[in-house]
Amino acid sequence: MALDVIGAGFGRTGTLSLKLALEHLGFSPCYHMVEVFSHPGHAAIWDRAARGEPVNWNTLLAGYRAGVDWPICHFWREMAEQYPQAKFILTERDAESWYKSISKTILESLDQDSDPTDPEMRARRKMINYLIRDKTFRGGLDKDSVIAVYKRHNQQVKDTLPRSRLLVYDTPQGWGPLCEFLKVAVPAAPFPKTNSTEEFRARAKL
Repeated sequence: MALDVIGAGFGRTGTLSLKLALEHLGFSPCYHMVEVFSHPGHAAIWDRAARGEPVNWNTLLAGYRAGVDWPICHFWREMAEQYPQAKFILTERDAESWYKSISKTILESLDQDSDPTDPEMRARRKMINYLIRDKTFRGGLDKDSVIAVYKRHNQQVKDTLPRSRLLVYDTPQGWGPLCEFLKVAVPAAPFPKTNSTEEFRARAKL
């Protein structure tokens, strides 16, 4: 099974809500960072990929019809080549509100003082720190640097992918633009809304 839908947007742009929405529309299952936490060994593979080592994407993502959030979005160029039939969704929100969200969640969780004793937890932390802190933001975690990276990434996606393959999307827009782009019927159910800052922090504590 090949990916049909790929998210190019950074975390904290509504990616978990999009995951749930895509799964509701039949693009299930959808890979997201939460999948890394439930698949022992995946963190190490993503870490090797971030360091430039070859990865068999079809094996890693076997059974998935979609993928969003980190670590997927970091490899959007590779995914575009690997899955030429796939459509892309760039989740985008106001840069200031996005920074406020990511600074209190993902960035706050980087480089925590405690060193996990569980090897799988260590592997996940190693991957997340390297992929997000070092590779994405290159160690510059001040507000101006983070927002500049965010804007540059979004613009590169828009400039590279043809419009026929790309939907620039803000999840509060709901089902309409998403269903039209994917050519599926609009469901009667409300559009999912989840993973607030409070929910993220509560899950991180677990």
